[in-house]
Amino acid sequence: MCGIVGLFLKAPRLEPELGALLGEMLVVMSDRGPDSAGFAVYGGRTQGMVKLTISGADEETLRRAVAELGKAIGMMPALTLHDTHAVVSICFDKEKAARAFIESRDDISFVGAGARMELYKEVGRPDQVTQRFGLSRMTGSHGIGHTRMATESAVTTRGAHPFSTGLDQCLVHNGSLSNHNGVRRMLQREGMRFATENDTEVAAGYLSWRIREGASLKEALTSSLSDLDGFYTFVVGTETGFAVLRDPISCKPAVMAETDDYVAFGSEYRALAGLPGVDKAHIFEPEPATVYVWERG
Repeated sequence: MCGIVGLFLKAPRLEPELGALLGEMLVVMSDRGPDSAGFAVYGGRTQGMVKLTISGADEETLRRAVAELGKAIGMMPALTLHDTHAVVSICFDKEKAARAFIESRDDISFVGAGARMELYKEVGRPDQVTQRFGLSRMTGSHGIGHTRMATESAVTTRGAHPFSTGLDQCLVHNGSLSNHNGVRRMLQREGMRFATENDTEVAAGYLSWRIREGASLKEALTSSLSDLDGFYTFVVGTETGFAVLRDPISCKPAVMAETDDYVAFGSEYRALAGLPGVDKAHIFEPEPATVYVWERG
């Protein structure tokens, strides 16, 4: 079942409200996915720096691990704690060493990385997850979120959406891919790495691979129509972009609202109903097998 939301702000004046608006949309979708929830927010960036989001059991574990990370890479990261997640900012040239350190540990896990993207996900009801991470106070240009009802894999933090397999790239998914094992093996031969057996991580990895090979976000999603089999609705975030794609049959629900100020996506209209000016928005259902992309600067 699952619930998906996404909000892309055309108007910079709304950026202080991104977290509050996205959070309300996500909570409305609670009954579509009470197992776990997650979201990615695209906020500010610092030139030459990358933000790594990591998860751990508690703040003490995260503080200790980040202190040891600083010693390992020769740079003490800037640290922001959000419950079981931490965002650490380091120089881009330290990223590879930092990733290797994180992946060598048993007490922390890598969640995502980007110049602008911060990614949070956890087991629990969406209202609890958004409160724990303080989504309502977050700012930025766009964000996506997911409420999960697990059907094919365990309910774990790692198994929650969004999935990120590239810098500033993440994906949320409602549906099921039938050929994900074969696609995973192909991507592994291309050097892609996966942390779970989840089919959504494969979809995210596929798009990251296509983009790495030179495709635009729109081109990568277009290619997925022939390479990924199953029933799906994808909502994708990149550093500057926001995209939506439904499979050719489109049995998974989806509705969008567009105004001069924003583009919003919800699995159901009620996720959009509280947005400012939605009564004057262009409301539409995304067409099957059609890629929709919006980008800023």
